[in-house]
Amino acid sequence: MKPTRPGPLVGILVVVALLTWAVIRPIYSGMALLPWTAIPTMLLLALGEGYSAWAVKARIARKPGTKPVEPMAVARLAALAKASAYAGAAFGGIFAGFALHTSQLLDRETPRGEFFIATGSVVSCVVLVCAALYLEHACRIPKDPQEREHPARD
Repeated sequence: MKPTRPGPLVGILVVVALLTWAVIRPIYSGMALLPWTAIPTMLLLALGEGYSAWAVKARIARKPGTKPVEPMAVARLAALAKASAYAGAAFGGIFAGFALHTSQLLDRETPRGEFFIATGSVVSCVVLVCAALYLEHACRIPKDPQEREHPARD
């Protein structure tokens, strides 16, 4: 499995934001309000992944007082991190599309409230993506001390 790069995640966020903006423009007035619950949900997921990254990194490094980690558990966490990064980028794009549309309607009360909810949701999705990338990084197997001193040359 190759490491997730931030570039494609930003691309997903931008493309989904533009598609969402284009889709909701004509139908916005008939839509239900955005839920504010996405903000704490994404932040709790990010907190969980950040803590998991911290714990797994310590266990992989075999810090004193930690148990060794099972390789299959690390593989599952890496898969979770990769999925969370892409899902966070996609949902962040959806909320960014809403923020783009409602930013043009800030003189009205309801769209103004939705703008702040959408913007907070985008920020929480970005925090989730960062936590997912950290978890994915923490799941990497550390190089041997000899390899760090004398890296292989291609």
